[in-house]
Order: sequence, then structure tokens, then C-alpha cells
Amino acid sequence: MIHQLALTPDDNAALAPVLTDLAASHDTVEDPQLVRRAPVLARRLPGHLLEFLEEFRLAEPSALCVVSGLDVDGDALGDTPEHWRDSQTGSPALTQEIFFLLCGSVLGDVFGWATQQDGRLMHDVLPIRGHEHYELGSNSLQHLSWHTEDAFHPCRGDYVALMCLKNPDEVATTVCDAADVDWSALDVDALFEPAFTQMPDNSHRPENASESTGDPVVDRLRRRSFELIQSWNDDPVERPVLFGDRQDPYMALDPYHMKTDGWSDRSTVAFQGLCDRIEAAMQDVALRPGDCVFIDNFRAVHGRRSFRARYNGSDRWLKRLNITRNLRGSRAWRPAPDDRVIY
Repeated sequence: MIHQLALTPDDNAALAPVLTDLAASHDTVEDPQLVRRAPVLARRLPGHLLEFLEEFRLAEPSALCVVSGLDVDGDALGDTPEHWRDSQTGSPALTQEIFFLLCGSVLGDVFGWATQQDGRLMHDVLPIRGHEHYELGSNSLQHLSWHTEDAFHPCRGDYVALMCLKNPDEVATTVCDAADVDWSALDVDALFEPAFTQMPDNSHRPENASESTGDPVVDRLRRRSFELIQSWNDDPVERPVLFGDRQDPYMALDPYHMKTDGWSDRSTVAFQGLCDRIEAAMQDVALRPGDCVFIDNFRAVHGRRSFRARYNGSDRWLKRLNITRNLRGSRAWRPAPDDRVIY
């Protein structure tokens, strides 16, 4: 069951001056002052929206939370960018991005990766020419395999969130909620064992980043991050794929990027059984402009159906946020307590 709330015309009327005022004061959603103030600014959201998001955060009524109905002016958006590098300066979606940031900040702290989209906090999810068959969110002709977001990393987020700006072909995001898996039919004890090798996913590889950010300090730290990720590729860390409550477990797996060599027969059978159950429970969620979906990254896996990109400015265009409820947990990976980028 999806946890859902639809914004009303009155909600949009109340939000419009708030978002317009904030957009006039900040050139980009990446503005550190805006990000720092976001948890306080979020109190200007409608009260019933705040209560709805808090219910999702604390009670875990579903692994999928959808806020729909935000006003999006398709004409004002202009063309879908050809690449994520082209999307930030003078963003035509700034008011929507601010709304998305504020909602995310109700659930936790937004953060970014030095190894993804040059350390930006808010990512663009759009088709990139030449990526059609890559296992990346920028692909199109290939299904994006279902996964836990950043499953390989100990600092992965509690939530991955998507906001739809365009989706003309109603391309579906695929999701499996852990509540829909019959755990009694699986070897849960085996899946709790640290016996599964999880590789870093392709989106964190250096060939998918800019060669330089222009900041020598940032570039040095980012090189260190890429070297660490390469070391995990060369010598994968063994981890469990389930954790938490054995009767209602959390998940962390990304089968496309998992190396099965050397697994015991029991681990292999248990893992395949879990994958089969997840496949059987997958559901499609087609986002429409103005929809924001918050996926519990502990309780769901997600992917995307394939589609044919047009590359004419009309393609599917989403924004993405990573959100953590424990920013301090990544302190060893960040240069300062209030820095939001993990190196």
C-alpha cells in the first residue's frame, strides 16, 4: 500500500508565494545557506503535509510515500537538458526544486556524493545520448535493474526521493516493498550473515564524472574517494543483505553489482530465493509532473522500465535526492560537520 497525499488548489495557492520568495533569494537549490535553513523553512509547508511526512518517517506505514499535485508549468520548464551538467545554472524548475528540498528535509538531512554528479545534492535523472544500454539512471533502452540505492556503501541513505518534472511516456519506476515479501518462505538467517559481496555501482565510477571541479582540494578528496571505490571493486567487502528485525527485516542489495564467486551453497540459494520473491512482488509507479516519491531505502528496492528517448527536449526528467536520518554517521567521510558531501 502506498502512503499518498494529494496537494489541493489551496495548498498550491499557499505554497506559491513561499516558494517564489525563496527562489528570489537563492540562485540555486545547491546554495549552502538554503540547504542549512531547509529544516526550519520546511515549517512553512502546509501543516497536514508535515504531519503526513512525519507519519511516513516514524511509523513506516509503507516503503513508498507519494506527494502529488504540485503545480508544474511545463512551458516554463523549457527543454529537458541533454546532460546533468547543463541543468543547474538558472534552473527553470527552482521553485519545484525548493519544494522538493523542503519535503526531503522533513524526513532527514539531504546529502550528496563526491563521486556522483560532481558532488551535487540534487541530481538530475534524464536520458543521456550514448548511455542507452549502460546500467545507469541515464540509460533508456535498457531496464534499470532493481536495487537498494548505493547498497555497497555503509553511509547509504535512508531514503531516495524522486520528483517528476516530465514523463510524457508514463515510464514506470518499479518498486518492491519489503512488506510484500513472504519472509517465512526464505532462509532469513542465512541472509543476515555477512557472506555477500556487494560491488560499487557504475554511477560512482570516475568516467561518469567531470575530469575536474576546478577546486584542487575538492579534486584531491574526490580522487581519494574514487581510489577507495576501486579498492572495493578489487576486494569486495562481505556484508549481509538483511539487517534489523528478523521478523520484518530491512534490505541492502543490488544484484546487478554483486559478485557471487565463492558464496556457499546456502548463501546462493537463500539469495536467489530472495531475488525471486522480490521479482514477484515488484509494482509499477508511473510518476506525473508534480509528483514527489520518497522511497524507504531500507524497506524497498527500486528500478525503472525501459523506454525510447527522443533527445528533442521532451524526454522524461526527474530530480533526485538522497536523505539520511543520521548525518553524523558519515562524519569520517565528510570534511566538516556541516558539509553535506561524502568523500
